[in-house]
Amino acid sequence: MKGLFISGSGTDVGKTFIACCLIQALNSKYRVVARKPIESDCIKTPQGLIPKDAVLLNDACSYPEPIEAVCTYQFEACVSGEKASTDQGVEVTLDSLVIASYPPKTTDFVVVEGAGGLYSPVAAQLLNVDLAVALDLPVVIVVKDELGAINQALLSIHAAKAHNLNIIMLVLNQMSVNSLDNAQAIQAYTNTKVVVFHKDNQDEFAKTALALIEQS
Repeated sequence: MKGLFISGSGTDVGKTFIACCLIQALNSKYRVVARKPIESDCIKTPQGLIPKDAVLLNDACSYPEPIEAVCTYQFEACVSGEKASTDQGVEVTLDSLVIASYPPKTTDFVVVEGAGGLYSPVAAQLLNVDLAVALDLPVVIVVKDELGAINQALLSIHAAKAHNLNIIMLVLNQMSVNSLDNAQAIQAYTNTKVVVFHKDNQDEFAKTALALIEQS
């Protein structure tokens, strides 16, 4: 299976946005499908729940699928996947999450987005890192470019390497312009490639990311 596992240093770091950017870049080379196997904080409508992140990921693909294929487990509560599924009495296992992450065809390139950081609980007694290990996909770690990003980045890299995950790159998501020089500081402490994303370098980011993915 060819693809990527997208994780973050936590919530609200722009993980879904970066995943969408990567999907759009990959569309030129692959038939890309997206998977968000479990999502909480879904929007409740008369027609049912809408998994916001899964919809964005699916819309970024050139060949979108039914949203139920993209996101198997959908919960309204704004809590961890573990608490949401446990509170509703829904059994979510590692095997079921792996199945929910698979693309329809072996030739597809699948972009799987986890829920939160690598050590965030995704189901009962399961962390995102357990799913990443089971899928055995190269990992992209997204960190918000802010004060504290160096610590967050190095902790996330350490967690991934402790589980022998292949980290393609760490994306430093610069949501607002700053002069912190976090990328240079992080790179001084790791051999993981640090790639900066900001609104003015989207083409350069896509080119760099594609090159790193092709090398993996």
